[in-house]
Amino acid sequence: MSFGEHSKTDLTRKLIPHCDVTDLEPAQSKEQGGMELVEEDGIPLAYQLPEMALKLDTLVGDIEDAVSSTVKRTLRREPSTKSSEEMRGVAIRTLKLTEDTLRLVAKTHPQWTRLVSAVDHRVDRSLAILRPQAIADHRSLLTSLGWPPPLSTLNSLGPESKGSTDVQNPLFTMKGDLKQQYCESFLALCSLQELQRQRKSRQLVGQNREIALHQPLWAIEELVNPISIASQRHFSKWVDKPEYIFALVYKVTRDYVDSMDELLQPLVDEAMLSGYSCREEWISAMVTSLSTYLAKEIFPMYASQLDEESTSGAHSQARISWLHLIDLMIAFDKRVQSLASHSGILLSLQEDGKLEKLSTFSVFIDRPDWLDLWADIELTDAFDKLKPEIGNERSWSTGVRGIAVLSAQEDNKSPAIASAFHQRFLAVIDRCRSLPSIQLRSRFLKLTGAPIIHRFLGCVLFRCQEAEGLTALTDDDALMKVAKSVNAARYFESILKEWCEDIFFLELGLDQVTQLDTSTDGNDFSSEESSGNGILYEEIKKLEEFRTGWVEKLSTVVLRGFDVCCRDYLKNKKQWQEKGEEGWMVSQSFVGALDYLQGKMSVLEEGLNRMDFVGVWRSLALGLDKLIFYGILMTNAKFSDGGVERLSNDLSVLFGVFGAWCLRPEGFFPKLSEGLKLLKMGKKQLQNCLAGGGEIWLKENGIRHLTAAETEKVAKNRI
Repeated sequence: MSFGEHSKTDLTRKLIPHCDVTDLEPAQSKEQGGMELVEEDGIPLAYQLPEMALKLDTLVGDIEDAVSSTVKRTLRREPSTKSSEEMRGVAIRTLKLTEDTLRLVAKTHPQWTRLVSAVDHRVDRSLAILRPQAIADHRSLLTSLGWPPPLSTLNSLGPESKGSTDVQNPLFTMKGDLKQQYCESFLALCSLQELQRQRKSRQLVGQNREIALHQPLWAIEELVNPISIASQRHFSKWVDKPEYIFALVYKVTRDYVDSMDELLQPLVDEAMLSGYSCREEWISAMVTSLSTYLAKEIFPMYASQLDEESTSGAHSQARISWLHLIDLMIAFDKRVQSLASHSGILLSLQEDGKLEKLSTFSVFIDRPDWLDLWADIELTDAFDKLKPEIGNERSWSTGVRGIAVLSAQEDNKSPAIASAFHQRFLAVIDRCRSLPSIQLRSRFLKLTGAPIIHRFLGCVLFRCQEAEGLTALTDDDALMKVAKSVNAARYFESILKEWCEDIFFLELGLDQVTQLDTSTDGNDFSSEESSGNGILYEEIKKLEEFRTGWVEKLSTVVLRGFDVCCRDYLKNKKQWQEKGEEGWMVSQSFVGALDYLQGKMSVLEEGLNRMDFVGVWRSLALGLDKLIFYGILMTNAKFSDGGVERLSNDLSVLFGVFGAWCLRPEGFFPKLSEGLKLLKMGKKQLQNCLAGGGEIWLKENGIRHLTAAETEKVAKNRI
């Protein structure tokens, strides 16, 4: 190393004392074809680090001198041709130049980390002095402006009040030098914050920087903090009337929001503080101050009252007060979010997931135990309102009025109780929407919405089991009772499925999948599948299981009744060797069973919704097909030509019962249809069958639902 290189390195060590020695060693010369490696600008690497260190040291020295001068003039009130604001401006401009240089160094020479760290250390010390001094001067200016303004009196806090006529806005009334000083001070704070944002952006490269980079606007916080302190003196008097607290905060927020747009936003833009809206920052800071007060004073008091009144029942005063507070919070959030939406801010906040900035419900983010308390109160309140409806028998018989048809041309025939549960569940969802984060909404819905569905399911299940226990569903009234319960389940299930396609529920479902992946490392595929189908997947699945189970039970009950009615008909084997009874199109012993079948199906058709009735008659047709096929054709009964004709007539009438609901009812009786087809075949065809035609013969003759053994059995019974 040459003498000149040693001299620059020693100088650099003195100028940047915190820099590590290893970073200050000049780059070693490398011979390549007899030439020293150089940078693009032609300067050897060995000389660039000392020169950059010297440049940075000069800049940092200028910063430290400007900061020192600013502090001395502020503390000693020294007369000078340069004001404290001008010296602060010099310091800020030099800080920006230094930051630009550091960003360039970090980009072009990432190996010089020790140098950058050493400069950052000295700049941090200067900023630690400059920012508090700038904030102190800014607060002093605010006091001279008359900020905070006198708060509105109680008489002007009504929701219909449009503005304050007796209190002027100091930001609009300031003039002359005072206005210029305030604007310069505001601009200085914004410039310092933008500088801080740029430094964080450089220092946090490769990390999640969103939270660190977007901090509340310092200058707006200085406007809100004194108002918050002054407001709390009024808040303490209104603990029992929180509506006055919300009214005061909203009135102050609304009365001064215009000055944020007209006066302060241009200053923020001039400071090139990107991504900030003074209107948004003002509103969110006021909301945050209110949320802080609620979290420190109101909610702890209400939670304590709940503990004291835990034994006094669901209608305790503490629960009523809590629900009233939630109502006030919902109304307040809607009003302040409406203020924010005038500049198009609300949409961007929702997209970025930062709606909690404009929501008093952000108090639940750090206190999930309060969210659980609220969910329990809401659930208890919902059950209290549903209790009279559940006990009112008319609620189970009266149809739902004013409800849109769930599917094309379908009458859901749901009782009023389903509408009552639907309205309670809808109210819970509306409350849930007020929460600012998906995680909170998901938790609240699981704690309140899911139990309402479970209670509904328990009610309809109890009524069905009660009807089954009393009459074994042999009575028409019992069938109607079960049918109404099935209709209610169908209605609620359809509503939930429709909701699960809404973006609100899709987001909750995706959040549930994310939480599942985190907790199970993606190994629980069954749980992941259920979560992927929606946050209410389990509840919808239980409703489906209830409905399909009782639909199947209805068809089974009718099938058993039919079996009892036609028992003599099935046991009479001789009738198939005789001709039909004169004057009768159908066997007399079969008439009673057909009459029973038609009567029960009429009751079910009237009582059940269309879709579930389709399930009943199809299931019943399949059961009847097997019952008669095995009860007649699979026995040793012998069939003459007259007996075949008699069976054909009986089955035609049976098929006709189901002809009201389909065009080809015989298609739902595959075994009987093919068995009758075999009986009507000629002797030669039947002989071929008995000779071992097998699967080929069955396919050629259109027999697809009978086995070879069953076909042979039927063929042998033909005489």
